[in-house]
Amino acid sequence: MNILITNDDGVYADGLIVLKDAMEKIGTVYVVAPDRPRSACGHSITLHKPLRADEVALRDGTPAYASSGTPSDCVALGLLAIIKEPVDLVVSGINRGPNLGWDLTYSGTVSAAMEGAIYGIQSLAVSVSTHKTEVDYSVAAEFTLNLARMLQEHKLRENTFLNVNVPPLPAARIKGVKVTRQGKRRYSGSIEKRSDPTGRDYYWLGGDLPMDTLDEGTDVKAISDGYISVTPVHLDLTDHKSLAKIQDWGIEDIQFSE
Repeated sequence: MNILITNDDGVYADGLIVLKDAMEKIGTVYVVAPDRPRSACGHSITLHKPLRADEVALRDGTPAYASSGTPSDCVALGLLAIIKEPVDLVVSGINRGPNLGWDLTYSGTVSAAMEGAIYGIQSLAVSVSTHKTEVDYSVAAEFTLNLARMLQEHKLRENTFLNVNVPPLPAARIKGVKVTRQGKRRYSGSIEKRSDPTGRDYYWLGGDLPMDTLDEGTDVKAISDGYISVTPVHLDLTDHKSLAKIQDWGIEDIQFSE
């Protein structure tokens, strides 16, 4: 089994090397990750400047590639240019910080798994739901290993990947695992206007703590209750329930003057 791992915390992040150690138990692991943190970059790709991928060594001496690009770039580089063998699984993580609810639209971690799904490869994103500096990734790594083994036997539906969030708790305190849907998570947002030494204005974008809607069956609710959440995510963002309703507006009958 050939496994490509990446992240958005950077190639030297602790979560990546713990993930690498776990995945080596079931296959050959290739590491292609950003050369610096790229959190909240979303599904951006690099089109208008060169991409670089330098050979580096992780702390344990494992060879890896550090890319100047985004997490999505790293997946494309790995699949199309660096790895010569067919890749069976893409794993993005282990991220420090949650990727829940509407976080998915911003997350570089999730976008890397999405890129893997676009290429038709079984993919998952894994996060530990804490922003603390010191993080124990061992529970998330063990769970990801078990999930990866399951994916050898069970194929995901086409254009679907898994988004995994793990509570920052020791194994004994985790209540279990729930397969969930994407919940609602809002940030009120803030922006601070400042001036640089030359007197030119600039802006510092920030945000308050998230506001979660704790509906049963959602990822945010599962994490809040101490469960691991596993959310199947599909690439089709169409609101199918709105199709017929919006068609009834008469949009398709709009005429254009000659």
